[in-house]
Amino acid sequence: MSPLSAARAALRVYAAGAAVILAQLLRRCRGGFLEPGFPRQPDRVAIVTGGTDGIGYSTAKHLARLGMHVIIAGNNDSKAKQVVSKIKEETLNNKVEFLYCDLASMMSIRQFVQKFKMKKIPLHVLINNAGVMMVPQRKTRDGFEEHFGLNYLGHFLLTNLLLDTLRESGSPGHSARVLTVSSATHYVAELNMDDLQSRPNVRLWRAAFCYPWLPDETAAGGRTESLEGFNEGVTAPRASNSQMPFGQRRGTSQKISAQVAIPPGACYSAHAAYAQSKLALVLFTYHLQRLLAAEGSHVTANVVDPGVVNTDLYRHVFWGTRLVKKLFSWLLFKTPDEGAWTSIYAAVTPELEGVGGRYLYNEKETKSLHVTYNQKLQQQLWSASCDMTGSMM
Repeated sequence: MSPLSAARAALRVYAAGAAVILAQLLRRCRGGFLEPGFPRQPDRVAIVTGGTDGIGYSTAKHLARLGMHVIIAGNNDSKAKQVVSKIKEETLNNKVEFLYCDLASMMSIRQFVQKFKMKKIPLHVLINNAGVMMVPQRKTRDGFEEHFGLNYLGHFLLTNLLLDTLRESGSPGHSARVLTVSSATHYVAELNMDDLQSRPNVRLWRAAFCYPWLPDETAAGGRTESLEGFNEGVTAPRASNSQMPFGQRRGTSQKISAQVAIPPGACYSAHAAYAQSKLALVLFTYHLQRLLAAEGSHVTANVVDPGVVNTDLYRHVFWGTRLVKKLFSWLLFKTPDEGAWTSIYAAVTPELEGVGGRYLYNEKETKSLHVTYNQKLQQQLWSASCDMTGSMM
């Protein structure tokens, strides 16, 4: 996108955040965020991605307190042992464990699923919580733009690989649940089906919101040579039937997207890429719910919006936002526990038994962006995602 479009994307993202912060301030002035009451969940198993920090940690901790067997999926090996020990100590629940899963690597995701299935245990709740926010342009191990690849594609693949276990675990009156964490930034996002990778042109303009302080090799995706051909479609190798979600068959290698003509002077917008990944998660969840309902399985899929929460995700945002967070987070931002309550509510409340395809904020259903209900767009994104996550090894 052009520098002007990148600046507009950034302003839209910050405007969306400011609106949420204002709403949170008003609610705090009227009594704050009171912890809901949650029913006990003995003999149920949950996976929480990104459960070693922030909202994910609080989610894992509260689910463990309710008696769940909690498996934390994350890539922070050094912190995992301490986190698991702390949750066990605080909740008096020994059924808490960590399994390594790097959502920026398709191979790591497949290895995680393989290790989990070797345990021969059910799966009642999958919480797709992990993510990165507004990081400088980087690629995943499979060559995808990091926001789209980790926040969205990683969870797309993880969910589809675990669907058979979720189906087997759900039963009438006790559905298995898939919960995906999005954010209010999806309201200001645009999904570009011709360029899901947010590719820039090599002739990057050093403009505001486009990381002008970064060296060329960082701004150009870690490459110092010419980016000729950078906008070529990604080729997916042949995938077996068992690897494709819902039995979709794929043939030989094919182009995932056609060549995209990117105008000279275009630059990478971390704000637009982050917002797009959150929009994609909503579209994915709604389409997943339609497919699950059509096949009559006892699995539901919902989206949760935690609000603006005081976590470590803000290290790459505008310096003014970091200053506001440092000085006023106690008043304007939710705590990680408060941010986790909607995820916990969606995971355990009897009110959502058998109910899917909802966007939940502050433990209540609300409307998502109008385009997220476009079934044609949902299908287009789903098909493209199947292609991109076929067999990457």
